[in-house]
Amino acid sequence: MKKWNRWQDYVAVIAGLYAALSTIWTTQQGSSMVLMIGFGVLLILAGVWNLMSPGTPVGEWVRMVIAALLFISPWIGGYSGHMGAAWTSWITGGVALIVGALAIQPSMRQHTVGHDHGLPAH
Repeated sequence: MKKWNRWQDYVAVIAGLYAALSTIWTTQQGSSMVLMIGFGVLLILAGVWNLMSPGTPVGEWVRMVIAALLFISPWIGGYSGHMGAAWTSWITGGVALIVGALAIQPSMRQHTVGHDHGLPAH
């Protein structure tokens, strides 16, 4: 895998950017703004990290944890009743979680091959 080449990482970066910026046009309540901006920025950082170093499974797992936290943040932060902010968190978190799940297997495969000096795992 080449650096800056995986579509899954770009999708996660865009989802994080959307989650963070959506606080501008959605009605916020309670801790929704802090959670959406915080997890959005963390998704962006995790996506860029994965773009810079493909074949690092820990980066994929970190991104999936952040995505899951964004997905459940409406219930944790008490804003599940505000549909704009809640749906934005659910959709962007869900999208980032799905693309993370799609990226984990190729990342683990490259990590294994890279550590075995080009020999495929059995």
